[in-house]
Amino acid sequence: MKLEGKSQVLRIYIGSQDKYKHQPTYEFLVLEAKRKGLAGASVFRGVLSYGANSVIHSAKILALSADLPIVVEIIDKKEKIFEFIEHLDNIFTGHNFGGMVTTFEVDVVVYQPHEKGKNGK
Repeated sequence: MKLEGKSQVLRIYIGSQDKYKHQPTYEFLVLEAKRKGLAGASVFRGVLSYGANSVIHSAKILALSADLPIVVEIIDKKEKIFEFIEHLDNIFTGHNFGGMVTTFEVDVVVYQPHEKGKNGK
């Protein structure tokens, strides 16, 4: 797949304890993006956050929250990102967790796979 120039980032903010069909939601999102053929996805774990409920989620040892912030970023062309959002609408509807979904435009400068045989692959 070739990806360059104007593209769209889908950023999904959820909690590490969120589940979708008995699977961590962040894992489901990445695997679903791959299944749909999107260009790439990454998951980032946060150390401190709050959201719509104003509850602090912290990675501090003595903190009460074990539900750490997770950000899933998925990138592809704008059309594919918005198709994916429509496909995933049911995840945030009727399930017992919250989150936030944002998008923004980026310029992709480099997008290439590792060469076979390099970096132990």
